[in-house]
Amino acid sequence: MPFYFYLLPSSGEVQEWLNWQHWKCCERETVPWVRIPPSPPVILDCGMQNADSGRIQGGLSQSTFRNLKAAIETGNTMRSRFFIMVITLGVLSVIAVGDMAAGQSRAARKRPRGSICGNPEVSCKTSATFQPNDLPFRVPANSVIWDTELFYAVMLKSVTVGDYDCDVFVPEIERLRTQALFPDHKVFTSRCADPENLFYTNVGETHRIMAVYAGNTLAEARRVLDSVKATGKFPGANLRRMRTGFNGT
Repeated sequence: MPFYFYLLPSSGEVQEWLNWQHWKCCERETVPWVRIPPSPPVILDCGMQNADSGRIQGGLSQSTFRNLKAAIETGNTMRSRFFIMVITLGVLSVIAVGDMAAGQSRAARKRPRGSICGNPEVSCKTSATFQPNDLPFRVPANSVIWDTELFYAVMLKSVTVGDYDCDVFVPEIERLRTQALFPDHKVFTSRCADPENLFYTNVGETHRIMAVYAGNTLAEARRVLDSVKATGKFPGANLRRMRTGFNGT
């Protein structure tokens, strides 16, 4: 038969006493109390019964013992259910956070991006206004922040500038002369990263570039690169994959 333990009422405990100082010492204005810890609880073996009285040693009747046992088991069951509920809620919270993060990641991947208007001889249907040196792309109405799909460009020229130097860039007249060499592929130049200017990824902040649009596929980009090299005017020409966009905030 299992043993059940109960705490008996405390008896014979030690009384609290003032921690008086020696009469020869300086006496403090407030004297601290010293609490003596209580005695360990008395363990009662509920399996030992008095056969004559039908009572458990310690003064508990069998009916009281059964009631206490049932109360303990009920309490244990309730505590177990509570802990299970807490653990379940924690697991569900972790799953919900993971699903939310995954949903945001999927939404970011599926976010629409602008397509490039890479041929300057074809009108670009877009709600944004672009400068002549910009690489235009299609933008929905009332867009404040927008960027494009990845595309390839052939780097024709790069100019190194100082930090926050917006006065140095490839001159527009040079861009126009280069555009005449590639009439069906937009030649564009970058400016400093101001809200009114486009940004170009994969380009250093201290560089201003001139490049020609080379399409969305590597095969098309290589054909454009070959045509650039055939002119003999851009010996350092190279391919680069990038995006462009604007942040109107």
